[in-house]
Amino acid sequence: MDRDWMRQRLEAFDDLALRYERSTRPGDYIGDPALYEQLHRAEPTVKQILRLLDPQLAEKINLDQMAGEDMARNEVHRGLGILADMDEWAARLVPDAPTLPADQFHPWVWEPAAPLWGAEARQDAVLAAARTVNRRLQQKLVRHDIGEMDLCMQAFDMKDPVAGKPRLRFDGDRNTPTWRARQDGAKYLAAGAFLALRNVAAHEDAVTWTEQEALEHLATLRVLARWIEQCTVERAA
Repeated sequence: MDRDWMRQRLEAFDDLALRYERSTRPGDYIGDPALYEQLHRAEPTVKQILRLLDPQLAEKINLDQMAGEDMARNEVHRGLGILADMDEWAARLVPDAPTLPADQFHPWVWEPAAPLWGAEARQDAVLAAARTVNRRLQQKLVRHDIGEMDLCMQAFDMKDPVAGKPRLRFDGDRNTPTWRARQDGAKYLAAGAFLALRNVAAHEDAVTWTEQEALEHLATLRVLARWIEQCTVERAA
């Protein structure tokens, strides 16, 4: 919306209505006919503007009723008030955003990351968390021959386990599309987390992550850690 144009039109209408009121002599009901005609010409645009701001304001404007111009000015003033405060409403009346307290992240993530985060070593904090999640995954599957992306791809794979290659399985009906989607999604999210987060943190000299970005990376690892902990291990018979 072009707020400046809207404000100008409302202010011009208010000034015109005031001039018309002042043109009405004591004892008369009608003021300057030329001004009255201008008010009628401006009325549709003013009502359309007010309808965008608050539909109820536009419905109260009727220049043909007794003291219609005075009542119209009242609604125009309300519309100008809305225009003046719209930015304040947007900034100050939005619902409070949810917070994501890092100290409530999964302990596999926050415990290794916390001391580094406190030292503002965000890159190292993400790397420490990723390494810990990897170690926990290796321990749960009793697999130390591989790790990280390769192990995640094997662990969440929907193929039956084979000797030396156990799988992680979510609870639920494995015949449903939802269960299969969750299993596949976990596989690729886990692999992506190690490729895009752990590897970048380990091999880049200095990443440009903001505090918010680094926190989001830890949150991603938190999801992975929780899934690994929740899943059961399925081994070959």
